[in-house]
Amino acid sequence: MTTVRASALENPRSTVTVQVWSDFVCPFCMIAEGPLEEASFGLDVDIQWMPFELRPYPMPTLRLEDPYLPDIWEHSVYPMARRRGVDITLPTVSPQPYTRLAFEGYQYAVAHSKGREYTSRVLRAFFQQNRDIGQIDVLAEIADDLGLNGEDVVAALKKGTYAAAHLAALRESVVHRIEVVPTLIINGHTRIEGVPTTARLRTALRNAQDATAHTHGLACAVNGC
Repeated sequence: MTTVRASALENPRSTVTVQVWSDFVCPFCMIAEGPLEEASFGLDVDIQWMPFELRPYPMPTLRLEDPYLPDIWEHSVYPMARRRGVDITLPTVSPQPYTRLAFEGYQYAVAHSKGREYTSRVLRAFFQQNRDIGQIDVLAEIADDLGLNGEDVVAALKKGTYAAAHLAALRESVVHRIEVVPTLIINGHTRIEGVPTTARLRTALRNAQDATAHTHGLACAVNGC
């Protein structure tokens, strides 16, 4: 009989999956990056950014000239950004870009293991650099900056190579009844809508980790001990 030390098998920690539904034109999605990184520090967390087009074509996108954008930024976005220490500015791109191509670019980045980096870079391109992320050349430059092949990205976006992958991801948002972004779903169960505080998210992650942990002792299986 082979003796196994129970202490070596106690309380293994399972990876906690956090799906984050977002849109690249949502400032609160960029602000949510901070709590996500801070709350997951030191934990085994897999953060998966998921697409949700707030205003898919042909729905009109928001315009800087209309009162809504300046008002929501003055009363909600800027105050929260200041509290969280996030450098963010209302883009002057008007009307705001559609984000389908940016999300197809995201699927390309995911296929090349750069999904999280791509999401962060696109958000910063729009909210810090005032770039039109609806343009293929802008997305190609972002890909180049990440060490991806910008020319390959251009070809993929023009051919619609990742359109099916994007549509499949959008269908998942329907399954989870996503209506606002950011929306976080932890391990398929715990749901947080809006920008969470770091403390609230940290607690939710720890609870999810504890719920998936299993305790093992000495045991025999059908093929022996």
